Amino acid sequence: MTKTIIPLEISPVVLQMLPAVEMTDKQFFEFCQLNRNYCIERSAKGELIIMSPTGSETGHSNAKLTQQLGNWTDEDGTGIDFDSSTGFKLPNGANRSPDAAWMKRKKWESIPPEKRSGFAPVCPDFVVEIRSATDNLQTLQDKLEEYIQNGALLGWLIDRKNRKVYIYRPQKNVQCLDNPITVSGHPILANFTLKMQRIW
Repeated sequence: MTKTIIPLEISPVVLQMLPAVEMTDKQFFEFCQLNRNYCIERSAKGELIIMSPTGSETGHSNAKLTQQLGNWTDEDGTGIDFDSSTGFKLPNGANRSPDAAWMKRKKWESIPPEKRSGFAPVCPDFVVEIRSATDNLQTLQDKLEEYIQNGALLGWLIDRKNRKVYIYRPQKNVQCLDNPITVSGHPILANFTLKMQRIW
C-alpha cells in the first residue's frame, strides 16, 4: 500500500520590528546580504518576512520562466529583465522580490546609478510569482495586488499546484486561465508568449 504525501502550506516567518527596531534601506540591504540563504522581504508596515529557499521543482520552473523572459527581452530591446534574487523598494515602502520581473528601459535609466546597486526604488512594469506546493495562495494574491497598486502594469500569478494562471492589470478584474498552453504578455510585453509546458 502506497502512502500519498500531501505537502502542507507553509507560511513564512514574520518578524514585527517597529517601533523597537527600524532599519534604513541601506541597513536592510546589508541585512539581506548577510543572510543570503533566505529570501527576505519587508512589508509596508516594516515587518520582516523570511522565507526558506524554494524547492527544486519550483526552482526549475522559475529558471524556465526566467529563460523565456530573458530571451524575449534580448530580442525586443525595449526593457530589461530581472531574476528572483532581485529586490525592489516599492512606493508604499515595501521591499519585494518577485520570481521574475521586467521594466521599460527608460524607466530603469531614470533611476540614479547609485540607487541601482541596492534595492532599486521602483516597481517593475511586469511581475511574476510562481506558487510552489507549500505556498499559501491568498498570500501570493495579496502580493500581486500590492504590485498593481504600486505601479505594475501587468502581473501573473502562476499556480503550479492547480495549473492556473491569474492575470492582474490596473483597474481590471483578475482573470484566471485554467491550464493554459501559453500566456500572452501583450500589449505590455509586445509579442511575448510564455510556453507553459516548460513551467508546469
